[in-house]
Amino acid sequence: MSSLVTGGAGFIGSHVAEELSKLGEDVVVLDDLSGGFTENIVGNRVKFVRGSVNDVNLIDELFRQYEFEHVFHLAAYAAEGLSHFIKRFNYENNLIGSVNLINAAVNFRVKVFVFTSSIAVYGKNQLPMKEDMRPEPEDPYGISKYAVELDLKESKEMFGLNYIIFRPHNVYGERQNIGDPYRNVIGIFMNLILQGKKMSIFGDGKQTRAFTHVADVAPIIARSVQREQAWNSIFNIGADKAYSVYDLAHSVARAMGVRPEIQYLPARNEVIHAFSSHDRVRDVFADLIHSVDLEEGLQRMARWVRLVGARKGKAFKNIEVPVNMPDSWRKLTVSS
Repeated sequence: MSSLVTGGAGFIGSHVAEELSKLGEDVVVLDDLSGGFTENIVGNRVKFVRGSVNDVNLIDELFRQYEFEHVFHLAAYAAEGLSHFIKRFNYENNLIGSVNLINAAVNFRVKVFVFTSSIAVYGKNQLPMKEDMRPEPEDPYGISKYAVELDLKESKEMFGLNYIIFRPHNVYGERQNIGDPYRNVIGIFMNLILQGKKMSIFGDGKQTRAFTHVADVAPIIARSVQREQAWNSIFNIGADKAYSVYDLAHSVARAMGVRPEIQYLPARNEVIHAFSSHDRVRDVFADLIHSVDLEEGLQRMARWVRLVGARKGKAFKNIEVPVNMPDSWRKLTVSS
């Protein structure tokens, strides 16, 4: 069998591609390396193609050449907070890029299209977040993810394209891009510690999230196409226990072997509490659920981070709407 993994040089995507390779599948990784690294690509059955999901000609050529049976679409610029200020970029990459892949999947008769959405589709004040709730996304990133979900449902009804939608949340672990200054708080904290800087928290740190190690996510995504009962369904996927960002900072410091030093920044516009129900994924994938608790997961990631070292953050160059941008992000953009 042949599978396409978009974003396969990135964080979650590289782990999914590795899992597929272990299962004996031939894997083509498509990644533009805007947030990924070639050293993330692991597996002796994995072929790397550098390119964008917005390159329609390239996509059609890949589908024609490799006759993919499965598509695992993980490529995205997943910065929820920043998406307010880069609306056009967000929709071009996260929505239009996804539609390009869906079109090709229909035209070349892909068997199952697996899409990583996000719990950002739920918005706020829906706790615990459940798959049968009406999505009310609060930011352009969540809006784009929900729009792709709707298009997949339409494509099933119109063309018979089977899909599986996963809504992961706050995933961390080895191979994460710790140099990204806008997303992935655990990576940001560890990168700051490596540089001898204080960890930065927006607001009072009482925001809560359920942080999920990548080992609890990637194997399920990779094996999902093997279970027809998962087809044409939506699954929340991730950890059950929520932690405050304040408590997280202390846990990260312990894992890195340092005393916690924190600087507080003005609060930004974000969902304060976010955690979801996982009853549905447990029903279908019970045998694949092996939860890594936060302390163990942080230790694993910290060992990897010490090996790769600090990474210099890259400021986003093309801010479209600078109005109301957090000062720390504005300074980062200006100083770059």
